[in-house]
Amino acid sequence: MNFCSACGESVVYKVPEDDTRERAVCSSCGTIHYQNPKVIAGTLPIWGDQVLLCKRAIEPRRGYWTLPAGFLENGETAETGGARETMEEANATVENPQLYTVFSLPHISQIYMFFKADLVGPTFSSGSESLEVELFSEQDIPWDELAFPVINKTLTHYFKDRASRAFPVHYENLEFRRR
Repeated sequence: MNFCSACGESVVYKVPEDDTRERAVCSSCGTIHYQNPKVIAGTLPIWGDQVLLCKRAIEPRRGYWTLPAGFLENGETAETGGARETMEEANATVENPQLYTVFSLPHISQIYMFFKADLVGPTFSSGSESLEVELFSEQDIPWDELAFPVINKTLTHYFKDRASRAFPVHYENLEFRRR
């Protein structure tokens, strides 16, 4: 950030009084600009013994499979955001969302939240951000073509938990070093 979004003047980076982190502070009006992690909300849509995956039509990881998910919007709950993303990416409706996996990725300032949810019906199609949408049984999951580690981890937890019919919330910090 180079300029203040409140008045347009330049910002300086410093630790404001009563703070512990360096922030962008307007040199004119004094506005402190906080940059906080982005929240990504999504679903693990279930139909019988299958899960719904979307093949990404956008970068990053275009052409790889993912669970429907995206950035949470202001004014919506995480559950609502996950359901909205499922509709946008897969033209699918889900119900009974239950928080299932949460991942903190501090190296990219993101938090992922996936909700295990039931597909209302086996009706789905590609949205603008998906090349394909498909139901997969466990043995047919394209494990080597999954877009992100959080997708692999969520699916791995699900198939392990499904065997015991217990679905606790899984939380993990994923700290990768940038190269």
